[in-house]
Amino acid sequence: MNDQFYRIKRLPPYVIAEVNAMRHAARRAGEDIIDLGMGNPDQPPPQHVIDKLCEVAAKPDAHGYSQSKGIPGLRRAQANYYARRFGVELDPETEVVVTMGSKEGLASLANAITAPGDVVLAPNPSYPIHTFGFIIAGATIRSVPTTPDEAYWRSLDSAMHFTVPRPTVLVVSYPSNPTAETVDLAFYERLVAWARENEVWVLSDLAYSELYFDGKPTPSIMQVEGAKEVAVEFTSMSKTYSMAGWRMGFAVGNKALVAAMTRVKSYLDYGAFTPIQAAACAALNGPQDIVEQNRELYRKRRDVMVDAFGRAGWDIPPPAASMFAWAPLPPQLAHLGSLEFSKQLLTEAKVAVAPGVGYGEKGEGYVRIAMVENEQRLRQAARNIKRYLSQVAA
Repeated sequence: MNDQFYRIKRLPPYVIAEVNAMRHAARRAGEDIIDLGMGNPDQPPPQHVIDKLCEVAAKPDAHGYSQSKGIPGLRRAQANYYARRFGVELDPETEVVVTMGSKEGLASLANAITAPGDVVLAPNPSYPIHTFGFIIAGATIRSVPTTPDEAYWRSLDSAMHFTVPRPTVLVVSYPSNPTAETVDLAFYERLVAWARENEVWVLSDLAYSELYFDGKPTPSIMQVEGAKEVAVEFTSMSKTYSMAGWRMGFAVGNKALVAAMTRVKSYLDYGAFTPIQAAACAALNGPQDIVEQNRELYRKRRDVMVDAFGRAGWDIPPPAASMFAWAPLPPQLAHLGSLEFSKQLLTEAKVAVAPGVGYGEKGEGYVRIAMVENEQRLRQAARNIKRYLSQVAA
C-alpha cells in the first residue's frame, strides 16, 4: 500500500541500497568484504570527548529534554571555530543553530523554506540529501554541474533565464561528496555576487571542511563579504572528529534562514542528548591535534590507495580533499555501468564501493571509493582487484 503515498512516490529508487544489501548478505555468509562503500569513519573520537560524554551523562539532571537549537555553550563553541578557522564573526544567538548532523539540518531547512512547486538548483552528481531533502519537501529539482568550471556558471544563468518558476535555492557542496572536487575563495565571491543579483538562497554543505590535503585549506562561503545576506552553511563533526554516529552538526549564516530552520526544528525535535552536546563542546574547544591526525590519516590512505590500485591496473585520480575518491570505471569494464560493476566488484573481488549513478545520472561511469579501511586492507583490496581484472582480461 505504501506506493500510494505521495511523498514516497516522488522519491527515485535508492540504487546504492542494492549494493549495501549484497554487502550485508555476503558478510552474513562469512565472506571477508573490504568495505569502501559507506563513508563511515573507522577511528574513535578523542578520549577527552568520550570522557566528557560520560561525565555529563552521570549527572542526574542531564537527561531531560534539551534545547532544540542547541545549548548556548555549543553554539558559542561553533562561533569560536568559525572565528578561529575562517576569521568569520557569528552571533551564537541568531546566526548559529545545532543540527543532528548536516543531513538533518539540510532536510529541516528544506521543509522550512520550500513551497510545493518551487525550483531548486542542485548539483548532479551530488550527495542524495541535496536533492531528496527538497523532493520530500515538494520542490522540483533542476540539475547543475558539480565541476566548478565555466560550464557551471553558464548552467546557472541558463537556469535563471529558462526555468519557470525561477529557482529560489542553490545547493553547493565543496569539497564535493561524491566527486571530491574543491573550490577557492574566488569561486565563493563570484557565487555570492550571483546569488545577490538573482535573489537566490545559497545552501553550502561544508561537511569536509577539515579533510583537505596538500596544504590547501578549504575556504568557507562565509568568508565573503555579503555572504550572510544570501547564504547558510552546514558543517559536521562526523568526519573532523570521527563522531559520525553522534549526529552533531551546525548551520550558520543568514539570520532569516537560521530562524526558519530553528522554528521548524522546534516542532520536530527537542535537540540532541545534552551530554552529547557537552562532549561536542569539548571537541571544538579542546586540543585540536585530532583534526590534523585525521587529515594525515586520510592523506596516507589516499596515497596508498592511488598507488596500489594503479599498480593493480585501475588508475584513480588522487582526490584533493574529503575521505572519498571519485574513480572512473576501468576502461575494459566501462560497458557494465557503475551499478553492475559495483556488484561484480563485490562478488568477484570482495570489495564494496558505491555506484556513481546513485548520486545522480551524471555519476554514471564512476564509483565512489571511501577511504575507511586501513592501509593494509587497501593493499588487500588492490590485490583482489588485480586478480579480478586479470580474470576479465583473460
